[in-house]
Amino acid sequence: MKNTVLKKAAFGLFATTLLATAALGLTAHTAQASDDYCNVPKSEWQSMDALKEKLTAEGWDVRKIKEDEGCYEVYAVKADGKKVEAYFNPATFELVKEDD
Repeated sequence: MKNTVLKKAAFGLFATTLLATAALGLTAHTAQASDDYCNVPKSEWQSMDALKEKLTAEGWDVRKIKEDEGCYEVYAVKADGKKVEAYFNPATFELVKEDD
């Protein structure tokens, strides 16, 4: 009986470790994917003022724009009144990520 309990405990520990490792791998992959969108040479970047103009024309109330790990990070209030933290590719102004 001890042998069976010990085997089940070892299997449970192995399964937990395997799931935790897989979860960490997926999280790291997701973070890397968003970083790839902003991997643009500085010479190709458009200005923060141009991004602010674009977003303002779309009804955003832009509070702050800063550079963050190769992206433009924007703090704003959208036209629908929702506060947002958004990340944009600095060359194309493509929305990369948005947090409410």
